[in-house]
Amino acid sequence: MNNKQIIFKKRPVGVPDADTWQLETNPVPELAEGEILVEHHYISLDPAMRGWMNDTKSYIPPVAINDVMRAGSIGKVIKNNGNPKFEVGDVVTSWGGVQQYAITNGDSWYKVDTRLAPMPKYIGILGMPGMTAYFGITEVGKITAGDIVLVSGAAGAVGSVVGQIAKIKGCTVIGIAGGQEKCDYIKNELGFDEAIDYKSENIYSALKQKCPKGVDVYFDNVGGKILDAALSKLRMHARVVICGAISQYNNKSKIDGPSNYLSLLVTRSTMQGMVVMDYAKKFGDAAKQMGMWMQEGKLTSKEAIYEGIENFHETYNRLFSGDKKGKLVLKVIEE
Repeated sequence: MNNKQIIFKKRPVGVPDADTWQLETNPVPELAEGEILVEHHYISLDPAMRGWMNDTKSYIPPVAINDVMRAGSIGKVIKNNGNPKFEVGDVVTSWGGVQQYAITNGDSWYKVDTRLAPMPKYIGILGMPGMTAYFGITEVGKITAGDIVLVSGAAGAVGSVVGQIAKIKGCTVIGIAGGQEKCDYIKNELGFDEAIDYKSENIYSALKQKCPKGVDVYFDNVGGKILDAALSKLRMHARVVICGAISQYNNKSKIDGPSNYLSLLVTRSTMQGMVVMDYAKKFGDAAKQMGMWMQEGKLTSKEAIYEGIENFHETYNRLFSGDKKGKLVLKVIEE
């Protein structure tokens, strides 16, 4: 049995090119005692992957050169050499990497029930992006009914869920997205109150028009100029959640930081970073709550699914080109 793998070959400067990775086909080793073999069905593609390629201090060690590219994954157990926690046929998810097969002793792998939701949902709205949205807006953003919530990257995997949770909690929600199609999506399908198209609107003018009373919570996925503009609209004791900065990840020079940070002082506001792994012990409870909202029709998600491990680089680029809505997923094999 052979395993197609995306191997990380060099640390990129700016936008990763095709030489950043190499597609290799390697034999699948025999299982040691207590190991399982997982056949991947879907791979999760997330903006955080760009940060994992940098050899800098972060919340997680960088991907090592010549290692399989790190990524979330979901698939089925097809072999088991004496591991009591899993059975052949179990659907499991973890950080299996960009490859067709993963061998593991089962630590940090979790069984999921595909009778409740299809596989891609468990690496999207019921996986890391959904957990990021849930804990970012509820525990860091500390939303309460009546808050005015502004979300950037609002049509993406995290932002789209953030806005919906805020609506469920009784907030007014304004989303920032790129292009009329995405703005229509977050208003008409997801129920956001307003949408700002940063590609065609002046961000300061649009915020003045659509957030005339300012914002209580700003959930930031993009950083840069949009973060700077949002800081100018903070209300008293506002909360700014720093989840990501996708506009800055491929910079070849220094990060473009906010010049309006004194708004935090004037409004006695807070700006806090969040990393989803900090809430791992609570994932089960959050997934139950979000699953209930999904069953009630209050929470939905969209997955942009592209096929073929050979197309990893092209699909990865969609994270930064904006050429997708919702959660970006790479399909490895047929279910």
